[in-house]
Amino acid sequence: MNLLHIHHIAIICSDYEKSKKFYTEVLELNILSETYREERQSYKLDLALGDQYQIELFSFPSPPKRLNYPEGTGLRHIAFAVDSIEDAITELQKKGVNTEPLRVDEKTGKKFTFLFDPDNLPIELYEI
Repeated sequence: MNLLHIHHIAIICSDYEKSKKFYTEVLELNILSETYREERQSYKLDLALGDQYQIELFSFPSPPKRLNYPEGTGLRHIAFAVDSIEDAITELQKKGVNTEPLRVDEKTGKKFTFLFDPDNLPIELYEI
């Protein structure tokens, strides 16, 4: 087997319109397609970072909540690379989004922080 790269990350949200706004207006991901699936009463929003397909945002009627945060089994967080962590934090604050205090990776010396989407899913910003 020859894995090439991660194809996408799937996220199930509790409030589709709120999450759609967060991922497209706050994180500024591009919409590739949006589909309503009548048989599932579910939206599927395909999002891209630049021109690369990255995230599938799903809505389902009454999805169960994450049981234990953040150390529950499953995906712990997604991380996006940024050129300047300080600039990213400033831009997020202008949009009304709070981040955790700035941290430094002990192994690489790189700066990073976390923010949370409308369902409190953790998102890491990591300075490259």
